Amino acid sequence: MKIQLSDHFTYSKLFRFTLPSIVMMIFTSIYGVVDGFFVSNFAGKTAFAAVNLVMPFMMILGGMGFMIGTGGTALVSKVLGEGDRDKANRYFSMMIWLTLLFGGALSVGGVVFMRPVAAFLGATPEMMADCVVYGRITAAFTASFMLQNVFQSFLIAAEKPKLGLAVTVSAGVTNMALDAAFVGALRWGTAGAALATGLSQCVGGLLPLIYFLRPNRSLLRFVRTRLAARPLLRACGNGASELMSNLSSSIVSVIYNFQLLRYLGEDGVSAYGVLMYVQFIFIAVYIGYSIGSAPVVSYHYGAGHSAELKNMLKKSALLTTASGLVLTALAYGLSGPLARLFVGYDAELLALTDHAFRLFSFSFLLAGFNIFASSFFTALNNGVVSAVISFLRTLVFQTSSVLLLPVVLGVDGIWWAITVAELCAFLLSVGFLAANWKKYQY
Repeated sequence: MKIQLSDHFTYSKLFRFTLPSIVMMIFTSIYGVVDGFFVSNFAGKTAFAAVNLVMPFMMILGGMGFMIGTGGTALVSKVLGEGDRDKANRYFSMMIWLTLLFGGALSVGGVVFMRPVAAFLGATPEMMADCVVYGRITAAFTASFMLQNVFQSFLIAAEKPKLGLAVTVSAGVTNMALDAAFVGALRWGTAGAALATGLSQCVGGLLPLIYFLRPNRSLLRFVRTRLAARPLLRACGNGASELMSNLSSSIVSVIYNFQLLRYLGEDGVSAYGVLMYVQFIFIAVYIGYSIGSAPVVSYHYGAGHSAELKNMLKKSALLTTASGLVLTALAYGLSGPLARLFVGYDAELLALTDHAFRLFSFSFLLAGFNIFASSFFTALNNGVVSAVISFLRTLVFQTSSVLLLPVVLGVDGIWWAITVAELCAFLLSVGFLAANWKKYQY
């Protein structure tokens, strides 16, 4: 039976509706990790460190797509809940046009300014060439990357989560196959990894575009419309929390890299890269759930169904807490094998990465609840609260922790920083939920 946004969601129905989004985000993360695996094992740790150094900047560019996708989906889903499907289609079409125009401009900027960006990020002379090559090639595909991020949200609002999963799996398989061919077989190094990523993003971004351009049976379709400032600004303002999360995470990654270069040198950046790749996969569970559940929250908010909002919050809090315990245990138990997968060729780097991962793993306990809390307010079209949670969680709390804790704990303070930040963010999220329950009746 087809699950609709207007349904009452039991645990079973909520799991089935969000599962495609969760798997979709995991696949998106995995095929990003595949780049790191092939580069590390076939091009060496210097190339691996170069990719990790420039990656935060690439995520900033792609984060623009998350901003448009999450903010636009919240607006479109709310309008669908209000019963105005024509307006929803116009708003949806505006978001896609904005993505294409913005993505094209960012592609040009990324290619032109990649060398000074790499220098600003701290690239050493040995790393510079790989940073520039990887960065310029991936930047050239920014529009496709943004489209892929936008459609991950809109396919759920269109009640087509399985199509979104199929597209993402196709993109992931494409990336894995091309990585094996370009990096593993042809030994093209960072250029091959970047090209594999870019071509896979074309699959993830262009296939949904073709679907919505054609007549379809979903709730949404691409229609003729003019760009209007008010809905675009409203959507981008509401989705600013997701952009802030990406920006802040990228800035924090840069600060981590600066600290690690100072304390441990190139090996520290490589170890942190492994942690980030595995974190991408684990955090993808929470992000996927939040993306999958957000249109449901927005729909019921637009329809005025306060009981359903309460139902979604209660079930989501329990699910994110339970999954946090499971993922923390998995991360701690698998730290050795996961570290060996990426850097098993270097005994000293392997020991460093294994130790770091065991300390880092406790961050997963509260991360899911914090990610959902920010997404929940985005879905309620309250971009201010959502942005404050994201900004403080990722930028203020993590930056303060990674700068201050090493003074007290040494290098271990860098690995504990994110756990301390998540604890602070948890207290903040609970406070905002308590302060706003009368306003939204959840």
